[in-house]
Amino acid sequence: MTAHTVEYIRYLIPEQQSAEFLAAYTRAAAQLAAAPQCVDYELARCEEDFEHFVLRITWTSTEDHIEGFRESDLFTDFVAEIGPFVGSIQEMRHYKPTTVRGTGASVPTLFSWAGGAEAFTRLTEVFYDKVLKDDVLAPVFEGLAAEHASHVAAWFGEVFGGPAAYSETQGGHGHMVAKHLGKSITEVQRRRWVNLLQDAADEAGLPTDAEFRSAFVAYAEWGTRLAVHFSGPDAAPPAEQPVPKWTWGAAPPYQP
Repeated sequence: MTAHTVEYIRYLIPEQQSAEFLAAYTRAAAQLAAAPQCVDYELARCEEDFEHFVLRITWTSTEDHIEGFRESDLFTDFVAEIGPFVGSIQEMRHYKPTTVRGTGASVPTLFSWAGGAEAFTRLTEVFYDKVLKDDVLAPVFEGLAAEHASHVAAWFGEVFGGPAAYSETQGGHGHMVAKHLGKSITEVQRRRWVNLLQDAADEAGLPTDAEFRSAFVAYAEWGTRLAVHFSGPDAAPPAEQPVPKWTWGAAPPYQP
């Protein structure tokens, strides 16, 4: 898959024209929102000098922007709105993201919000106690290794923003996914796994706020659906990949 590209368009707009400029982009934004080549967009205004604006648009690729959006009727309508301000553009370039990225500490990780490693250890202990007593899932986990729960606790911890304990001791995402090859997991078993995990989260005392639980369940759904896919008869072993990093969804972290 081609990496997304980010276009930055920098404007210098005289303050007396700023209201007209913002109104034009409010209308033009409808064309960006309708473009299948557009991932997201944001127009920002400089705090120190109100005449400076930066439009950031994430495109599916540079080619999709130039050969797709710019050749479409949407672009014609887009230019019709912002055309009067084209002469005020100071920069219009495409950028590729680098590997230097991350989040700051102003937003807690799901790992820390849940209570850290101890919380995920409690979770997996409660969960696998339930699994081994469950008629639907017990056959899948027959002969479960004694260290399995601790490995999954490390996996959850890393996925939700904690230390890279799983990667350092077991491997990456491909290592975890490969454990499901040939298991022929059914949809009934997948659903039961997700439901028992939620029950275990309640019993283990994980946070119950809507923001945390929605992100928690979203990962459980994503992960178990991948497990079903790779457990199928035609699934090929996956390439080695890093452990996925899960974070908060569209809702902000819970504020007590």
